[in-house]
Amino acid sequence: MFIVLPGVFHPRSDTRLLARTACTQPLPAGARVLELCAGPAYAGLAAARAFKGALTTVDVSRRAALNASLNARLSRIRIRAHRGDLLAPVAGQRFDLIVANPPYIPGDEPPARGPGRAWEAGADGRAVLDRICADAPAHLAPGGVLLLVHSEVCGPEATLAAYAAAGLEADVAARERGPLGPILRDRRAELEDRGLLASGQAEEEVLVLRGMAPGRAGKDGGT
Repeated sequence: MFIVLPGVFHPRSDTRLLARTACTQPLPAGARVLELCAGPAYAGLAAARAFKGALTTVDVSRRAALNASLNARLSRIRIRAHRGDLLAPVAGQRFDLIVANPPYIPGDEPPARGPGRAWEAGADGRAVLDRICADAPAHLAPGGVLLLVHSEVCGPEATLAAYAAAGLEADVAARERGPLGPILRDRRAELEDRGLLASGQAEEEVLVLRGMAPGRAGKDGGT
């Protein structure tokens, strides 16, 4: 059973893609999972179940943290659900898997409150992505995996370059093409003017970008 409380962003196809990808990573049983920008913790819970591990979540919304705790209880998954700013609540901790579907839509600066926190990501769509790329690698255990959901409109090449600069093995773990979401459709003219969408483009590619820390375990869980 999985619930989404009123006022918490409902998981969409990009979060489901992240969850499926997370569950196939070459990680050992008992993996420590962290989900950032977690909302109701759809992807994190899927990974924690797959690896029989414990889950930590972080979200700026108090209601989202409560929602993650409720869903973990329903799934009988051990959880520490934090309300806070990205990696600040987990300072000094390391994880085998970090997943996030952060805000990535180009437009307004991230607001201090309200539903727009779930998608507004600054002029280039990277206000949150760049912070995760800078800080998350230090929170990976040896052989750990970082998975970030990404749209083609917010510079996937920059994220892959940031992974490599942090010493991670960088690649595209999954990709899926589908219709533009409602917010991108509303901003299509602006994004076309800025060259982020082609004229008349009605679809976007959503990717899951992977960074793997040195010491990656083999698929059988060995070292």
